[in-house]
Amino acid sequence: MSTAGDGENAGGRRRFITAGATTFVLALTHHEIAFGASLVAVRLWPAGDYTRVTLEHDVPLKFEHFMVRDPSAPFRLVVDIDGLDLTPTLKELVGKVEANDPYISLIRVGQNRPKVARLVIELKEDIKPQVFALEPIGPYQHRLVMDLHPVNPPDPLLALLRGPARPGAPPPTTNVPKVPSEVQRIITVAIDPGHGGEDPGAVGHGGTYEKMVTLEIGHRLRNMIATDPTMRVAMTRDGDYFVPLRTRVAKARAVHADLLVSIHADAWIKPDARGSSVFALSENGASSSAAAYMARKENDADRVGGINVASKDRQLQRMLLDLSTTAQINDSLKLGNSVLRELERINRLHKPRVEQAGFAVLKAPDIPSILIETAFISNPEEEKRLRDDEYQDQLARAILAGIKRYFAKNPPLARNPLI
Repeated sequence: MSTAGDGENAGGRRRFITAGATTFVLALTHHEIAFGASLVAVRLWPAGDYTRVTLEHDVPLKFEHFMVRDPSAPFRLVVDIDGLDLTPTLKELVGKVEANDPYISLIRVGQNRPKVARLVIELKEDIKPQVFALEPIGPYQHRLVMDLHPVNPPDPLLALLRGPARPGAPPPTTNVPKVPSEVQRIITVAIDPGHGGEDPGAVGHGGTYEKMVTLEIGHRLRNMIATDPTMRVAMTRDGDYFVPLRTRVAKARAVHADLLVSIHADAWIKPDARGSSVFALSENGASSSAAAYMARKENDADRVGGINVASKDRQLQRMLLDLSTTAQINDSLKLGNSVLRELERINRLHKPRVEQAGFAVLKAPDIPSILIETAFISNPEEEKRLRDDEYQDQLARAILAGIKRYFAKNPPLARNPLI
């Protein structure tokens, strides 16, 4: 038999449960995760090659996309995302579009129907969209990626022939061996600044991003090469955007590069690791456990940066994996040694000789290719030097001196003077 006290306790319990449920629902609504995904961040990466739009979220999402090609209106990419509300974070995309974006005019977002958000991307020209999902990796949660590739991409070789490099190039370097006079054609150097965009590379204790250091050194090296009438230069990326490893190789081949130099500034587990290193490709495994570790880490760039696995050109992949030649590797070792000898003039070496491992970016079968770890960004002292303008200039001069020393001993083969 119940008493008055029992009734009061029961009422109190009911009031407590009701209040608790209300608080729980309000908390979910406040954090935008009651019935769908929560957006972590939205990012936009404009570049001449393509523009990337990224939505980072805490759970997988279902999505559909289609192109609208109406002759009376701008081309549009429409993406419907199931399980996503129209939140302030999503609306941030609208304000991220810059006037000089090569491909996007504007972005509109709206609630197409309950729990389905719609993105409408108005375009400046026709594109071939790649819309795909990425699983969590490294610093990222789930990502929905929209890559906007032009239907008519610019011809890289034509752009190289038109030149010239951007203004403000420094004066020619001194004490650098000249290319032999018997060379009757211009030498083409492909500079590959490591990482970029969604792939930051290693991050120093002071917050320095490897992707920015490599780009800055790459720009300095490019400007120095541009002052030499016997050489010309192409870059696999000239801004902060992601370029897949296979595309970096393809870009070097498209401009008939005589060599490829990939620039990095990696990290190690211990902060006292220091010094410069140079790597070439290996046919028979890595030359050391450290070289194998470096190759695995650099080859993970595609996973972190995010590639559309379904769009891979399997024929190109097979060619890059199977056609690496002994001659290419031998030439790469000679080039690497020339650059290493110059780097030791300005920094201690982590290893006294060129190391070898299976770096994907070095797998152009017909182009001598090296990967340079300029210094350890995980070492506070070296991180500080990597941020210094003068030291970046010294690194660029050393790399250029090594390139010229290599060609002084190994003149390039003659070919059509127009390329």
